[in-house]
Amino acid sequence: MARITKVKTGNPFEEKGSYSRIVVVDDWILVSNTAGRNPETKELPADPAGQVHQIFANLKVALAGVGASLADVVRSRVFIPDPANVEVVMPVIAEYFRGIDPATTITATPLAHTTYHVEIELTALRGAGDSEQERIVVPMF
Repeated sequence: MARITKVKTGNPFEEKGSYSRIVVVDDWILVSNTAGRNPETKELPADPAGQVHQIFANLKVALAGVGASLADVVRSRVFIPDPANVEVVMPVIAEYFRGIDPATTITATPLAHTTYHVEIELTALRGAGDSEQERIVVPMF
């Protein structure tokens, strides 16, 4: 039988929407969409790059809380409301994922609040960062 852990942060939206910030199923870790708001100060950087840096600070804490790290990320979904911000956001994301190279989807879609320039959702496999990895090139499909 699977061991399931549901993590909440105390954010009132989690109760209003009846969701968990993180769900862990055995070693699989599913992290809900994460915005760039500082959880302590509640401040949100005005610029997309600043929001990405704060998102990754938040994600690092979240993953550490369940015994994982960014190295364990195998999939990311990046939500950017304004396609013009893709050129600003993706190089910052690359700073954090260089060498990890998760499967990534980028979507231009409205977010829960108009002040959010980007949100990121993750799937991680605890221990993946320590696993042997093979890197291959497959011609475009």
